[in-house]
Amino acid sequence: MRIDPPPEPGTRYERAGNVVRALGTTNAVVFAHFTVENADAAVAEQVAFFQSAAVDPMVAGRPSAGGTLEWKVYGHDRPPDLGTRLAAAGFEPEEPETLMVFDLREQLHGDRRAADPAIVIRRIVDASGLAEAVHAAATAFGRDAAWQADRIERDGARLADTAYALYAAYAGGRPVASARTEFPPGRSFAGLWGGGTVAEYRGRGIYRALVGIRADEARRRGYRYLRVDARETSRPIIERLGFVALTGIVEWRRRLPPP
Repeated sequence: MRIDPPPEPGTRYERAGNVVRALGTTNAVVFAHFTVENADAAVAEQVAFFQSAAVDPMVAGRPSAGGTLEWKVYGHDRPPDLGTRLAAAGFEPEEPETLMVFDLREQLHGDRRAADPAIVIRRIVDASGLAEAVHAAATAFGRDAAWQADRIERDGARLADTAYALYAAYAGGRPVASARTEFPPGRSFAGLWGGGTVAEYRGRGIYRALVGIRADEARRRGYRYLRVDARETSRPIIERLGFVALTGIVEWRRRLPPP
């Protein structure tokens, strides 16, 4: 999934040596494999590339969004001290996460219903629902609210895309949680992203219910696995549902100059 990323609207993936990078709506190093000897030079090369692309919108004929360069480092990436090298190159770490996977041949553990029977979960299919999902994300994610809400709003154009599904949970008509799923064609992994619940509604099983409804859809579509990058706040819930932890993840970010 990292070496050969599935297509995503607004994003172009390209390979440069041992690096796979994304340009467009997202600027990111998706995969990289370096040695101790060449890692520092390779990191500097990628930073220089993305800085040039951000300053000159016609670098290699590709428009660039500028903004932020993202680089996710997985626990098995090489060299083992890649995160330290990124920090030295001006990157800052986000909250650690854990890559977790569930085999859809199994059933999720425990009761997947929201504890509050008044909670209603809906698939978002129109602009008004999108606005409600964005509002729920902006309220739920605290310091990450702007980024999470922007991502959902940007994905609004994909509501009719069969490879994408956005959900919101409602309490008394109020949107109190949102979550999205990506169903890349021809792959065995469906991805769970952005699950977040407004603070005063946590502990009512809403997050668990959102996982369950997305797992059902992935199974109906013939996917073998679910994957999620779980924060420490959601990892215990994911584990209780039967997901298995594979490796740690730290996303590093570096500001790019405006275009």
